Amino acid sequence: MSIRKACMLSLALLLASVLPAQNQNPPFVQPGNVEIQRDLVYSSVGSRELHLDLFLPKEGAGPFPAVVYIHGGGWTGGNKSAFQRQAAYMATKGYVGACMEYRLSGEARYPAAVHDSKAAVRWLRANAARYRIDPKRMGAAGGSAGGHLVAFLGTTGEKKQFEGQGGNPGVSTRVRAVAAFNPVLDMTMVRLRDPAASASGALEKFLGASYAERPDLYAEASPTTHVSRDSAAFLFLHGTADTTVPYQQSVEMMKKLKEAGVYADLFSAEDARHGFFNSPPWYEPTLKKMEEFFNQFLK
Repeated sequence: MSIRKACMLSLALLLASVLPAQNQNPPFVQPGNVEIQRDLVYSSVGSRELHLDLFLPKEGAGPFPAVVYIHGGGWTGGNKSAFQRQAAYMATKGYVGACMEYRLSGEARYPAAVHDSKAAVRWLRANAARYRIDPKRMGAAGGSAGGHLVAFLGTTGEKKQFEGQGGNPGVSTRVRAVAAFNPVLDMTMVRLRDPAASASGALEKFLGASYAERPDLYAEASPTTHVSRDSAAFLFLHGTADTTVPYQQSVEMMKKLKEAGVYADLFSAEDARHGFFNSPPWYEPTLKKMEEFFNQFLK
């Protein structure tokens, strides 16, 4: 091996030993004071069972506030483990957490994922006594496509056209507080209609049509369309350098919520890109901000 190649190999090994600690997410560690019940069935669609992982505080008598966590992945991928670190941490602070799966766009298009999200909220309320949950103190948190779904929960309340048939009919799907991480909020924005935009392909798969074909569908599927005085309180957490979902989406929806008389706040991560909240240096600040927000509106 030449000296040059040996030096390059040594540098590569050095970087490999240093960078993961800085840039990779740490492994999940279950806190000792948190019970986890995995793969509970919260809804069935035909023979298809939908599951969630439940994070339960071991300390305290309850009843506890509860938060539904919804993963991202462009509605085409991802899994319910995405927010398990956040759910476990919040369980140590006296919150029941439910990390849910939902039908992805390759399996069922919009509004299937919306129906599944609402079914998970209904399931938690229907089982509130069993899991020591206060059904009046329900929140939701999610990122990217999951941010879209939790924003939908926060703005559609009990609008019957979005409820679906996912079990526990008649149980409320209203949530009081929503933490939305780099969420998709307005699907009609030019940036997302641009064929060159990174999110546009995922939108077409999710909705089953292009914007040119169904502008009405893009408007209906946008949480911004449904903002009203009855919307939940919102916390947006968004990177200013996000090239997948524009930061301006959170700015505009925050403005619209405030105009409707609803509490809304924005955590701006300077120069951060999409998915920033799961990695250093943003994981802990966003976690603390979310905790403060839920404490304000759910405790």
